[in-house]
Amino acid sequence: MNETLIVDYKNFLNNGKTERECVAQIIKSAEKKGYKDISKFKKLKPGDKVYITKMNKAIALFHIGLEPIDKGLNILGAHIDSPRLDAKQNPLYEKDNITYLNTHYYGGIKKYQWTTTPLAIHGIICKKDGKTVNVVIGENNDEPVFCISDILPHLAQDQMKDKASDFIKGEDLDVLMGSVGPQKPGDDKDKKADKEKSKKVILGLLKEMYGVEEEDLQSAELEIVPAGKARDMGLDRSMILGYGQDDRSCAFSSVAAMLEVNAGARTTCCLCVDKEEIGSVGATGMASNLFENMVSEIILRANDSYSDIDLRRCLANSYMLSSDVNAAYDPLNAGLYDKDNASFLGGGVTFQKYTGSRGKSGASDANPEFVAKVRAAMYDANVNYQMAELGKVDQGGGGTIAYHAARYGMNVLDAGVAVLSMHAPWEITSKEDICQMFECCKAFLIIK
Repeated sequence: MNETLIVDYKNFLNNGKTERECVAQIIKSAEKKGYKDISKFKKLKPGDKVYITKMNKAIALFHIGLEPIDKGLNILGAHIDSPRLDAKQNPLYEKDNITYLNTHYYGGIKKYQWTTTPLAIHGIICKKDGKTVNVVIGENNDEPVFCISDILPHLAQDQMKDKASDFIKGEDLDVLMGSVGPQKPGDDKDKKADKEKSKKVILGLLKEMYGVEEEDLQSAELEIVPAGKARDMGLDRSMILGYGQDDRSCAFSSVAAMLEVNAGARTTCCLCVDKEEIGSVGATGMASNLFENMVSEIILRANDSYSDIDLRRCLANSYMLSSDVNAAYDPLNAGLYDKDNASFLGGGVTFQKYTGSRGKSGASDANPEFVAKVRAAMYDANVNYQMAELGKVDQGGGGTIAYHAARYGMNVLDAGVAVLSMHAPWEITSKEDICQMFECCKAFLIIK
């Protein structure tokens, strides 16, 4: 067991609960290993280490190899966004003396799992004067936390009759921010003047803490996430309980491997993108021109010129591990899985030849020749792996960034860590699988 790696991984989870926080950590670690921003280079030569960011929410690391860039890259691709709650554009409101933060959930969640659990707020608030304020509330022991309330069981007869998908509505996932007591009997204050008294208190505190006004929240990016640190789980400490392990377990392993392995003949790349949980959309998602724009910058500097055919050849000749998690086999819900094609906690890296749902809809189906090449590399590096799919064919499914990369014509295979309670506020992984994923990524980067 690589204990140092596990400690670093838990720290990455604790300090990277948003995409921006992950990118900041990656830059800090990369710069210690000699990586520099692409803007520092007019030309690139073998051995150079560069990184490119987009909107502080996506990043790619490149280590230039000996071969011409059009021979292709070895790419580790992962995403750094995770299911959560986002504050709406006009988020604060008061209702009967309680102030709430109005939210919109992000990604696939079971809404009921987010009630009555301690929550923290992470993000930024951008002011009209161009200044940006970083916000983190609820992670330190001396800070307040937040919560979404639920109905007491004594009054929940009607609620308990609803389906699990219905008894907590999306519009009811509003976070308690503060409260003041109702006016006392006989209080002769003008009731109208005391309207939204609780909200005014919250706004006053935000002004005091961050120097922002209510209208500044219209240009904020505030993410509501579980409060607290990743912890060892189980009496044998074999597992990790933490938020955001989908897909930061794979992102961390990919970055850690990239920073340890030197490029050989082929240029290596570690790509960490945003928005996978909502379809890889937007300027920082894999469905955009994000990656080809990044590679274009590398080609321009490596070849002293740019041509579209060089870009297309580079991408088409590339190899990629789409590093994303898979559902771990759950013995208490065994009927959801084809056990012979399931991934198990502690079983090593999970390779998925195809993802998608039901009839492989939305899948990237890897070529067997490429699967064999990856298997051979794992054998040579003594990496434990398992071949699996998400669950039974008609039960459902899920996608990754793989099919967005495959449209370039490159060879892509999904690889990741098995996760129990995926997309829950607290997810479960095996320490052994994290270590094997790290070794897998190192072995993949040197494939010829």
